[in-house]
Amino acid sequence: LCRKWEGGDPGVANQKTPTSLLLTPEGTFHSFGYTARDYYHDLDPEEARDWFYFEKFKMKIHSTSDLTMKTELEAVNGKKMPALEVFAHALRFFKQHAVQCPSLPERDAIRWVLTVPAIWKQPAKQFMREAAYKAGLVSPETPEQLLIALEPEAASIYCRKLRLHQLIELSCRAPAGGAEPPHPIDSSFRREQLRRSRHSRTFLVESGVGELWSEMQAGDRYIVADCGGGTVDLTVHQIEKPQGTLKELYKASGGPYGAVGVDLAFEKLLCHIFGDDFIATFKAKRPAAWVDLTIAFEARKRAAAPSRSSPLNISLPFSFIDFYRKHRGHNVETALRKSNVNLVKWSELFQPTITHIIQHIDTLLKKPEVQGIKFLFLVGGFAESAMLQRAVQAAFGHCCRVIVPQDVGLTILKGAVLFGLDPGVVRVRRSPLTYGVGVLNKFVEGKHPREKLLVKEGKNWCTDIFEKFVVQRSYCPARPGQRRTIINIYCCDRDDVVYITDPGVRKCGTISLELGDAGDAGPARGRREIRASMQFGDTEIKVTALDTRTARSVRATIDFLSN
Repeated sequence: LCRKWEGGDPGVANQKTPTSLLLTPEGTFHSFGYTARDYYHDLDPEEARDWFYFEKFKMKIHSTSDLTMKTELEAVNGKKMPALEVFAHALRFFKQHAVQCPSLPERDAIRWVLTVPAIWKQPAKQFMREAAYKAGLVSPETPEQLLIALEPEAASIYCRKLRLHQLIELSCRAPAGGAEPPHPIDSSFRREQLRRSRHSRTFLVESGVGELWSEMQAGDRYIVADCGGGTVDLTVHQIEKPQGTLKELYKASGGPYGAVGVDLAFEKLLCHIFGDDFIATFKAKRPAAWVDLTIAFEARKRAAAPSRSSPLNISLPFSFIDFYRKHRGHNVETALRKSNVNLVKWSELFQPTITHIIQHIDTLLKKPEVQGIKFLFLVGGFAESAMLQRAVQAAFGHCCRVIVPQDVGLTILKGAVLFGLDPGVVRVRRSPLTYGVGVLNKFVEGKHPREKLLVKEGKNWCTDIFEKFVVQRSYCPARPGQRRTIINIYCCDRDDVVYITDPGVRKCGTISLELGDAGDAGPARGRREIRASMQFGDTEIKVTALDTRTARSVRATIDFLSN
């Protein structure tokens, strides 16, 4: 990091900047992070109704099933704006912040790395790329200057480089070989280390082989559980030596079980005590006071620990108490009495989310292709929670070594830097979906259903055949002078589909081939053949195409957003 990041809440150390964006009533950028949150919080309630304040908006593009360039996001006060604009404002802010670093090279010599959850589908990844173009991070003419990195992969790349003193091992059993288990570092020493790392302006990525890496042998398998604010991503990697690359053994899986689940449980509790209608009205009419309450909850949530005996109280802001009395005609104490909610244990708020995470890891460990796991790395912002650490250790400590990197909140950031320096470090990835195109095959009586029969130029064809997209395939334009061809891409989460009309198969994108002028290719020269190649190995699916007769490349684009 070039310079110290702004802001933070009292009582919360080393906190990541919240995904909060404030735009003026005209829709221009005002501020991001704590500055945005605090400024919005201080606005007069009447004035605040005209501003656009977005928070925790990153997960919205994962949960939107039909994401397009026109998808809208709703601000806290209900006002709407295109999601692409919102993300572009945030990315533009990051760019302006980053390029102020004095040691940076020329701007067009920068490679940008954007990290996304591994469970994000192709449309969401393409959406981030389009937002980065709009923000001016890179030009669409030089797409290679922007890499999309998967968060658990970045964490995995960083974890294997750690030295033993940079790890906190939650498992207390001795590792194989009879050596003593590494003890958690003395807390005062760790606090000093954290204080120093927070104030340092740069971090160094060691290129040497870490001690943990030296304990790993070729073929060793480990799980990275990336527990963030919105999602939990699980990835299984296997070490390949001597080159040290990673092979993904099991396609990334996950779900919306991040730390936000605890916030939602708290909101549900408030609704139970004070009524859904009151909480909805309070958020709309006193948005700044609602932000105040969430800040108080966040600080307490981070301090919650299983061993803690003293209660962690959350004070309701005066504006909440006052607004409730005016709205309902009685005070908050009466509401508490009526609700029968006396003492709420923190574990009750954490329980639903943590149970989901434990079940998710457990399901993965039971799969035959995921046997013999040696390590379980717990990373991401939510991994800082003592409640989650204790639960994961209790559930899985008997079968593998559960490890948390010391600077767990920065693991993905540092891993993304390493990935940017060497994108080839992950050699094999598993595609979570099967991709294919619809083709015509010769009709076979008894094999193909009659409703799929198409008679064309005296020949019998079977339509709607789902043909898996292999690395390369050839297309012949239907007409000699055709300048552009569009190929529909279909996908399914099974790999045994036969027709594009089968259940679970959906159209998910298009390949566009700009054929240009055929030149002297008259009828005598035969039909043009375009060979399209799809690359599945990277974090994004890419396509290239070649005119086989002229050996010229054909402009090819792949689009998952225009459905």
